[in-house]
Amino acid sequence: MPDYHIFQIYYSEATRQTLDGGFIPLDNTPNERPDWSEYWPIRNFLLQNKLVDEDFYGFLSPKFGEKTRLAAAEVHNFLRRSGVAAEVALFSPFFDQSAYYLNTFEQAANVHARMIDACRQCAPLIAPNLELFGTVMCSLNTVYSNFLVAKPSFWRRWFEICEIIFRIAEKRNSELADILNAPTGHRLGSAPIKVFIIERVASALLTCERRWRVIAYNPMKMQRFVEGYEYEQILMDALKIAYTVQGYEQYIQAFFRIRDEIIRQLQLT
Repeated sequence: MPDYHIFQIYYSEATRQTLDGGFIPLDNTPNERPDWSEYWPIRNFLLQNKLVDEDFYGFLSPKFGEKTRLAAAEVHNFLRRSGVAAEVALFSPFFDQSAYYLNTFEQAANVHARMIDACRQCAPLIAPNLELFGTVMCSLNTVYSNFLVAKPSFWRRWFEICEIIFRIAEKRNSELADILNAPTGHRLGSAPIKVFIIERVASALLTCERRWRVIAYNPMKMQRFVEGYEYEQILMDALKIAYTVQGYEQYIQAFFRIRDEIIRQLQLT
């Protein structure tokens, strides 16, 4: 049986006090590069440690429990029940966002200012077949906040792609570098655009590289940005899953019809 090495990052003693005791604390108190958010401590860990191929690893933010409504015990129980045959396990909140938008890049372009150019330029670097407004993602492959647990094979592939973005941003000698390092707003303030691009790499790989075996914890039990239209969200996600499996255009046409009706109703309120 594999071991599950699930770390939770902390930035200060105060942050450490908020961690779930069922996870392994991951010290980022030096926080040398806060502009990279969680990617910096994850990057350091992957560079400095040898991962066991049969085991699973996860790197969660201090807000994991708040965003997912999950304790470590439930995460471990889910992995023990379901994870042996998989390479990647998802614990992704914000079901309303994954259901409503075609993919995580469309979502980023709509909710974060100045993201559209970054998404357009980074998409082919992450996956050549990734279409910003064409690739369909669903709850089977959508990851928000890097809330996943995976085998080293996936983390190595993820890290390889993330380092492409990292090197471009660090060189600061191109238009794309300027865009990646520019700030954009989110619910709690602002962060560089590169942080939100990195957060979408896992979704892109799981969608565009079909070789990964994935399981997903029920996203409908977790936090959502916007309440309401729960039934429609379930239908939209189910239609995207059906399209992903069978590829019939009628499924995605039905998805857009439901989404357009929600937009119409919201404009009337």
